[in-house]
Amino acid sequence: MKGREHNVSEGTMNYEFEYLNRLTAVIDEIHQSQKEKIKTLAPMFAQNVKDNHIIHIFGTGHSHMIGIEMYGRAGGLANINAMLDADVLPSNGARRSGDVEKLPGLADIIYNQYRITKGDIMIIVSNSGRNTVPVEMAMRAKKEGIFTIGLTNLKQSQAITSRHSSGKKLYEVVDFVLDTCVPFGDSMMEIGGAKTGPASTIAAMVILHTIVNEAMQLLAKEGFPTPIIQSQNLDGFDNDAMYARYEDRVRFF
Repeated sequence: MKGREHNVSEGTMNYEFEYLNRLTAVIDEIHQSQKEKIKTLAPMFAQNVKDNHIIHIFGTGHSHMIGIEMYGRAGGLANINAMLDADVLPSNGARRSGDVEKLPGLADIIYNQYRITKGDIMIIVSNSGRNTVPVEMAMRAKKEGIFTIGLTNLKQSQAITSRHSSGKKLYEVVDFVLDTCVPFGDSMMEIGGAKTGPASTIAAMVILHTIVNEAMQLLAKEGFPTPIIQSQNLDGFDNDAMYARYEDRVRFF
Protein backbone atom coordinates (compact mmCIF):
# COMPACT_ATOMS: atom_id res chain seq x y z
CA MET A 1 0.00 0.00 0.00
CA LYS A 2 2.82 2.35 0.86
CA GLY A 3 4.43 1.65 -2.49
CA ARG A 4 1.16 2.42 -4.28
CA GLU A 5 0.79 5.71 -2.41
CA HIS A 6 4.35 6.63 -3.35
CA ASN A 7 3.63 6.00 -7.02
CA VAL A 8 0.47 8.12 -6.91
CA SER A 9 2.46 10.93 -5.30
CA GLU A 10 5.08 10.78 -8.05
CA GLY A 11 2.38 10.78 -10.70
CA THR A 12 0.91 14.01 -9.39
CA MET A 13 4.23 15.91 -9.18
CA ASN A 14 4.53 19.00 -11.34
CA TYR A 15 7.92 18.74 -13.06
CA GLU A 16 9.12 22.18 -14.07
CA PHE A 17 12.42 21.19 -15.73
CA GLU A 18 13.95 24.40 -14.44
CA TYR A 19 17.49 23.23 -15.21
CA LEU A 20 16.69 22.54 -18.87
CA ASN A 21 14.88 25.85 -19.23
CA ARG A 22 17.71 27.82 -17.69
CA LEU A 23 20.32 25.94 -19.71
CA THR A 24 18.41 26.76 -22.88
CA ALA A 25 18.52 30.43 -21.87
CA VAL A 26 22.30 30.23 -21.39
CA ILE A 27 22.75 28.68 -24.83
CA ASP A 28 20.53 31.39 -26.33
CA GLU A 29 22.75 34.02 -24.69
CA ILE A 30 25.84 32.30 -26.08
CA HIS A 31 24.27 32.39 -29.53
CA GLN A 32 23.62 36.11 -29.30
CA SER A 33 26.72 37.34 -27.47
CA GLN A 34 29.42 34.99 -28.77
CA LYS A 35 28.45 34.48 -32.40
CA GLU A 36 30.75 37.21 -33.74
CA LYS A 37 33.64 35.73 -31.78
CA ILE A 38 32.78 32.30 -33.18
CA LYS A 39 32.84 33.80 -36.68
CA THR A 40 36.32 35.14 -35.96
CA LEU A 41 37.71 31.89 -34.60
CA ALA A 42 36.20 29.43 -37.08
CA PRO A 43 38.47 30.53 -39.97
CA MET A 44 41.47 30.41 -37.61
CA PHE A 45 40.64 26.83 -36.65
CA ALA A 46 40.22 25.96 -40.34
CA GLN A 47 43.58 27.52 -41.18
CA ASN A 48 45.14 25.62 -38.28
CA VAL A 49 44.00 22.37 -39.90
CA LYS A 50 45.24 23.44 -43.34
CA ASP A 51 48.65 24.33 -41.92
CA ASN A 52 48.92 20.95 -40.16
CA HIS A 53 49.01 22.43 -36.68
CA ILE A 54 47.43 21.42 -33.38
CA ILE A 55 44.71 22.88 -31.14
CA HIS A 56 45.64 22.26 -27.48
CA ILE A 57 43.06 22.43 -24.68
CA PHE A 58 44.03 22.83 -21.01
CA GLY A 59 41.97 23.03 -17.86
CA THR A 60 42.25 22.14 -14.20
CA GLY A 61 39.60 20.50 -12.02
CA HIS A 62 36.34 19.96 -13.87
CA SER A 63 37.56 22.22 -16.69
CA HIS A 64 39.77 19.36 -17.92
CA MET A 65 36.61 17.67 -19.17
CA ILE A 66 36.43 20.13 -22.05
CA GLY A 67 39.68 18.75 -23.44
CA ILE A 68 38.49 15.17 -22.98
CA GLU A 69 35.26 15.99 -24.81
CA MET A 70 37.00 17.55 -27.80
CA TYR A 71 39.96 15.23 -28.47
CA GLY A 72 39.71 11.77 -30.03
CA ARG A 73 36.01 12.51 -30.40
CA ALA A 74 33.76 10.72 -32.85
CA GLY A 75 32.70 13.48 -35.22
CA GLY A 76 35.47 15.78 -33.98
CA LEU A 77 38.74 17.08 -35.36
CA ALA A 78 41.72 14.75 -35.12
CA ASN A 79 44.22 17.55 -34.53
CA ILE A 80 42.93 18.45 -31.05
CA ASN A 81 45.20 17.63 -28.12
CA ALA A 82 43.92 17.41 -24.55
CA MET A 83 46.57 18.54 -22.06
CA LEU A 84 45.73 16.17 -19.21
CA ASP A 85 47.84 16.10 -16.07
CA ALA A 86 47.06 13.86 -13.10
CA ASP A 87 48.12 16.49 -10.55
CA VAL A 88 45.35 18.93 -11.46
CA LEU A 89 42.52 16.43 -11.98
CA PRO A 90 39.87 15.70 -9.32
CA SER A 91 40.58 11.98 -9.72
CA ASN A 92 43.32 12.37 -7.12
CA GLY A 93 41.00 14.19 -4.72
CA ALA A 94 38.77 17.23 -5.15
CA ARG A 95 40.41 19.25 -2.38
CA ARG A 96 43.86 18.25 -3.54
CA SER A 97 43.27 19.39 -7.12
CA GLY A 98 41.80 22.64 -5.80
CA ASP A 99 45.01 23.30 -3.88
CA VAL A 100 47.34 22.18 -6.67
CA GLU A 101 45.83 24.56 -9.26
CA LYS A 102 47.08 27.45 -7.12
CA LEU A 103 50.75 26.35 -7.29
CA PRO A 104 53.20 28.67 -9.09
CA GLY A 105 55.53 26.98 -11.56
CA LEU A 106 53.35 23.94 -12.24
CA ALA A 107 52.11 25.27 -15.59
CA ASP A 108 55.66 25.32 -16.97
CA ILE A 109 56.22 21.71 -15.90
CA ILE A 110 53.02 20.61 -17.66
CA TYR A 111 53.71 22.73 -20.75
CA ASN A 112 57.15 21.15 -21.18
CA GLN A 113 55.60 17.68 -21.42
CA TYR A 114 53.92 18.54 -24.72
CA ARG A 115 55.16 19.29 -28.20
CA ILE A 116 53.68 22.75 -28.80
CA THR A 117 54.93 24.76 -31.76
CA LYS A 118 54.30 28.17 -33.30
CA GLY A 119 51.17 28.10 -35.41
CA ASP A 120 49.37 25.98 -32.83
CA ILE A 121 46.40 27.30 -30.84
CA MET A 122 45.93 26.85 -27.09
CA ILE A 123 42.56 27.05 -25.35
CA ILE A 124 42.74 27.52 -21.58
CA VAL A 125 39.49 26.75 -19.76
CA SER A 126 38.78 28.19 -16.31
CA ASN A 127 35.36 29.20 -15.05
CA SER A 128 36.70 31.68 -12.49
CA GLY A 129 39.92 32.48 -14.34
CA ARG A 130 41.54 33.40 -11.02
CA ASN A 131 43.83 30.50 -10.17
CA THR A 132 47.57 30.41 -10.75
CA VAL A 133 47.97 27.40 -13.03
CA PRO A 134 45.56 28.46 -15.82
CA VAL A 135 46.90 32.03 -15.72
CA GLU A 136 50.52 30.86 -15.92
CA MET A 137 49.68 28.39 -18.69
CA ALA A 138 48.35 31.29 -20.76
CA MET A 139 51.40 33.40 -19.94
CA ARG A 140 53.80 30.62 -20.95
CA ALA A 141 51.98 29.93 -24.21
CA LYS A 142 52.00 33.61 -25.13
CA LYS A 143 55.71 33.81 -24.31
CA GLU A 144 56.27 30.96 -26.78
CA GLY A 145 54.28 32.77 -29.48
CA ILE A 146 51.22 30.52 -29.26
CA PHE A 147 47.81 32.09 -29.90
CA THR A 148 45.83 31.77 -26.67
CA ILE A 149 42.07 31.61 -26.13
CA GLY A 150 40.58 31.95 -22.66
CA LEU A 151 37.25 30.21 -22.12
CA THR A 152 35.87 31.65 -18.90
CA ASN A 153 32.89 33.08 -17.03
CA LEU A 154 33.31 36.83 -17.40
CA LYS A 155 30.53 37.71 -14.95
CA GLN A 156 32.38 35.98 -12.16
CA SER A 157 35.96 36.61 -13.22
CA GLN A 158 35.52 40.36 -13.51
CA ALA A 159 34.02 40.52 -10.00
CA ILE A 160 36.65 38.55 -8.06
CA THR A 161 40.34 38.90 -7.23
CA SER A 162 43.15 36.93 -8.83
CA ARG A 163 45.15 34.31 -6.94
CA HIS A 164 48.16 34.86 -9.19
CA SER A 165 51.03 37.04 -8.02
CA SER A 166 50.54 39.38 -10.99
CA GLY A 167 46.99 40.17 -9.93
CA LYS A 168 45.86 39.18 -13.42
CA LYS A 169 43.05 36.81 -14.31
CA LEU A 170 42.80 34.57 -17.36
CA TYR A 171 40.75 36.94 -19.48
CA GLU A 172 43.38 39.64 -18.94
CA VAL A 173 46.36 37.65 -20.22
CA VAL A 174 45.04 35.72 -23.25
CA ASP A 175 44.84 36.89 -26.87
CA PHE A 176 41.13 36.13 -27.22
CA VAL A 177 38.29 35.66 -24.73
CA LEU A 178 35.20 33.45 -24.97
CA ASP A 179 32.47 33.86 -22.36
CA THR A 180 30.49 30.84 -21.15
CA CYS A 181 27.67 33.25 -20.19
CA VAL A 182 26.83 31.27 -17.05
CA PRO A 183 25.71 33.02 -13.84
CA PHE A 184 28.06 34.01 -11.04
CA GLY A 185 29.35 30.92 -9.23
CA ASP A 186 28.33 28.60 -12.07
CA SER A 187 24.89 28.06 -10.50
CA MET A 188 21.73 28.69 -12.48
CA MET A 189 19.27 27.77 -9.72
CA GLU A 190 18.60 27.82 -6.00
CA ILE A 191 17.01 24.84 -4.24
CA GLY A 192 16.43 24.71 -0.52
CA GLY A 193 18.58 27.78 0.00
CA ALA A 194 21.57 26.27 -1.83
CA LYS A 195 22.98 27.35 -5.19
CA THR A 196 22.91 24.55 -7.77
CA GLY A 197 22.51 23.84 -11.49
CA PRO A 198 26.10 24.11 -12.81
CA ALA A 199 26.35 24.93 -16.51
CA SER A 200 29.92 25.93 -17.36
CA THR A 201 31.02 22.52 -18.68
CA ILE A 202 28.06 22.20 -21.04
CA ALA A 203 28.35 25.85 -22.11
CA ALA A 204 32.05 25.48 -22.90
CA MET A 205 31.45 22.33 -24.92
CA VAL A 206 28.64 23.98 -26.88
CA ILE A 207 30.88 26.93 -27.75
CA LEU A 208 33.85 24.83 -28.88
CA HIS A 209 31.79 22.29 -30.81
CA THR A 210 30.14 25.20 -32.62
CA ILE A 211 33.50 26.72 -33.57
CA VAL A 212 34.83 23.35 -34.73
CA ASN A 213 31.69 22.64 -36.75
CA GLU A 214 31.88 26.02 -38.47
CA ALA A 215 35.56 25.41 -39.24
CA MET A 216 34.66 22.06 -40.80
CA GLN A 217 32.02 23.75 -42.93
CA LEU A 218 34.60 26.24 -44.19
CA LEU A 219 37.07 23.47 -45.06
CA ALA A 220 34.36 21.49 -46.85
CA LYS A 221 33.40 24.52 -48.95
CA GLU A 222 37.03 24.83 -50.02
CA GLY A 223 37.21 21.15 -50.82
CA PHE A 224 39.94 20.64 -48.21
CA PRO A 225 40.00 17.15 -46.67
CA THR A 226 38.96 17.60 -43.05
CA PRO A 227 40.58 15.25 -40.51
CA ILE A 228 37.42 14.08 -38.76
CA ILE A 229 37.45 11.08 -36.45
CA GLN A 230 34.58 8.66 -36.96
CA SER A 231 33.00 6.43 -34.35
CA GLN A 232 34.93 3.21 -33.83
CA ASN A 233 31.56 1.53 -33.41
CA LEU A 234 30.58 2.18 -37.02
CA ASP A 235 31.67 -0.35 -39.63
CA GLY A 236 33.57 0.80 -42.68
CA PHE A 237 35.64 3.58 -41.03
CA ASP A 238 39.32 3.49 -40.12
CA ASN A 239 40.83 6.25 -38.00
CA ASP A 240 44.35 4.80 -37.92
CA ALA A 241 45.71 7.08 -40.63
CA MET A 242 44.63 10.20 -38.73
CA TYR A 243 45.96 8.88 -35.45
CA ALA A 244 49.29 8.22 -37.18
CA ARG A 245 49.30 11.71 -38.66
CA TYR A 246 49.03 13.45 -35.30
CA GLU A 247 50.29 10.94 -32.74
CA ASP A 248 53.65 12.69 -32.35
CA ARG A 249 51.84 15.85 -31.20
CA VAL A 250 48.57 14.59 -29.71
CA ARG A 251 49.96 12.97 -26.60
CA PHE A 252 47.24 10.47 -25.75
CA PHE A 253 46.68 8.97 -29.22
